[in-house]
Amino acid sequence: MQYADQLNRLGTETAFAVSAQARAWAEKGHKVYPFHLGDINLATPENIVEATLQGIRDGKTGYCPSEGILPLREALAYDVGSRRGVTYGPENVSVQPGGKPTIGKFIAAVMNPGDEVLYPNPGYPIYESQIEYQGGTAVPYGYVQTGTGFDIDMDRLKSSITDKTVAIVYNNYQNPISAESSVEEMETIAQLAMEHDLWVLTDDAYYEMIYEGDAYSIVSIPGMQERTVILYTFSKKYAMTGWRVGGSIGPEKIIKYISKLNVNAESCTTHFIQSAMVEALTGDPSGPQNILNTLRVRRDTAVAGLNAIAGINIPTPRSTFYLYPNVTEIMRCKGFDKINQLQNGALENANVSFCTRDHFGRPSSDETEFFIRFAYSGISADDINEGLTKLKTYFEAS
Repeated sequence: MQYADQLNRLGTETAFAVSAQARAWAEKGHKVYPFHLGDINLATPENIVEATLQGIRDGKTGYCPSEGILPLREALAYDVGSRRGVTYGPENVSVQPGGKPTIGKFIAAVMNPGDEVLYPNPGYPIYESQIEYQGGTAVPYGYVQTGTGFDIDMDRLKSSITDKTVAIVYNNYQNPISAESSVEEMETIAQLAMEHDLWVLTDDAYYEMIYEGDAYSIVSIPGMQERTVILYTFSKKYAMTGWRVGGSIGPEKIIKYISKLNVNAESCTTHFIQSAMVEALTGDPSGPQNILNTLRVRRDTAVAGLNAIAGINIPTPRSTFYLYPNVTEIMRCKGFDKINQLQNGALENANVSFCTRDHFGRPSSDETEFFIRFAYSGISADDINEGLTKLKTYFEAS
């Protein structure tokens, strides 16, 4: 018997390996401060829970349309479109079992083996995994650290486009680095996509995790709606990471292909959960607002705690629930040359668990600085304070 060669090209979400490491440390009797995984330890709003239970009682436990039930597609089309200043109809929506399936199905719909797809690196590792697994060439573009966060390395992005490039994966409000595009940066990406006739996958998982001001979307730029697929997920806004429901929103023709892939992959997304998502989108907005308010407090607590550590200086990001400090100076003071030495040391000496740059795509050969990622979505403000105080002691110890 044999295994398929393409399995050797399949990556994984390595943050879950850090979860296993933290869990093993906790099982030895240690209190672990979990900054490693972008999960949310807050309750799903009660109106959504009740709508789900009602859906089960009403018998919505069988098959439903592979593209999703019409009331949810209508609600998603209106909600997503109105928040971005464009118009969508139910024909532009394909309901998915989570946000992640949109990545693989988008790649399957637009890329042939040998084609090239641009993706952010550091970035969500499933982009790289799906491009390579499906026989494409994953071409990374990176970021440049600035005084206010990170900007896309536009020179590298532009120079990476070839006659084999078919798509750009774009993640504004970015995981892991919380990077947010300026209007000018977003317009430049749009211009490149139109100039080279490229598809765009805009990963909007954190589009509504905005603590101040308004969110902006590349689909609102003229000429982009017809070449862009939006990755939508309920996971973050409604604290529903384990429910597994999301959507692909884009031009009708590609959405039909994505829905055809639904038939092949999972038949349909769970009916009673879809029914409850109509309530999520149209019902009481106080639940998600309370979640956001709690996360804002955690953000401010984590930023203050990290900036109190010698060698760390980070701005306060406007979006997501991640912080991405540069720890190059701490690495130098510790005498470390491998970032996992710092990660392991923090767990064993301060009980603090976090991911590193290496968990978010393969580092390029010209990267010389060290970064770690803190997720503050799954840890209380009190534990953030406590954990970062312990981390400060460890990081500053000679």
